[in-house]
Amino acid sequence: MAVRRARKHLLDNDQQRVGDTSLPLLQDEVARLVRDYPRLPLGEIWEDLLSAHDEVLHLIETRRFTPSQLRDTNVMAAVLSFLVAKAFNDLEDRDQARTMTLVAAAFAKDAEHTGLAAMVNGLQSLIEYWADRPTDAFFYAKKGADSATGLSGTVAPWLLGLQARAAARMGDEASALQAIAQAAELREHVVPDDLDQLGGLLTYSHAKQLYYTVEAEALLGHGDEDLARQAEEAVAKFSDEDAPDWAFGDLAGARCNLSLVRLHHGDVEGAAEAVRPVLDLSPYLPEQRHRRLHSACTGRPVAWPRPHGRRRTQSAGGDRRLPTAAPRPPPGPPQLTR
Repeated sequence: MAVRRARKHLLDNDQQRVGDTSLPLLQDEVARLVRDYPRLPLGEIWEDLLSAHDEVLHLIETRRFTPSQLRDTNVMAAVLSFLVAKAFNDLEDRDQARTMTLVAAAFAKDAEHTGLAAMVNGLQSLIEYWADRPTDAFFYAKKGADSATGLSGTVAPWLLGLQARAAARMGDEASALQAIAQAAELREHVVPDDLDQLGGLLTYSHAKQLYYTVEAEALLGHGDEDLARQAEEAVAKFSDEDAPDWAFGDLAGARCNLSLVRLHHGDVEGAAEAVRPVLDLSPYLPEQRHRRLHSACTGRPVAWPRPHGRRRTQSAGGDRRLPTAAPRPPPGPPQLTR
């Protein structure tokens, strides 16, 4: 609270024109939120995320900028809107999540940031994947991948990984395997860009690519020994909590994928062993845990009641602000959708 109040004081002191204090202050906060999102429970960063989002939008609405400052601020607004959209998706409020992706896309367009716009397409794909709409998920992933042609960062292989998972859910094995192969080829030529430098949800690590590959093949019903080794490797990579790309949800997802691969191979005991640490997670609500685990372990999302007291955001063409009464996530383990 004290830090947030001090930041507001400094921002308010930059009257009319953005000064040397405002942007670096907000850029540091955005970088922190990007890093913390996959590592901490949503309830621990939710208020900071909403506060930062509101502060950036307040600057855009009330201050004058140089062209470079305006672009940097639009990038921050797009990134924060991306995180808020991801949060709504993790709360399984797909409508709010979809609206916030439109907001993120609008800011990315204003910033003329092709990679960020493609990343928003990836999040749109992720939302539809967990809404049990694999055809729409494939559409958005392909749209993003087509626009990401020529980009050097990891957003392009991520979009192909999303394509592979969506195609697998559709039962389109040829398209899934083609996307996996293309992603593997792109990985060999990756040069980290500005989004990768931020890390967190904005980069697609080798470990994450590995478990996306495993998940796509597991959804196709594959379970050979080579795939089992890849699944074990993904679990091992996400078991190091000190690794920069560690994420709670990714570890849980990798374990569920390993369990599925072992089931396809006929190893029931091995499947139970792989998923047991996920089942032992401390529940924040029993029903929510069971539904999340069903989604993570079967690849088929299950709807559950939304939090109450929520207002809808307006469309991206109007007010880009968040609802005044945003839901408060329960203080439980980090989110499992990935």
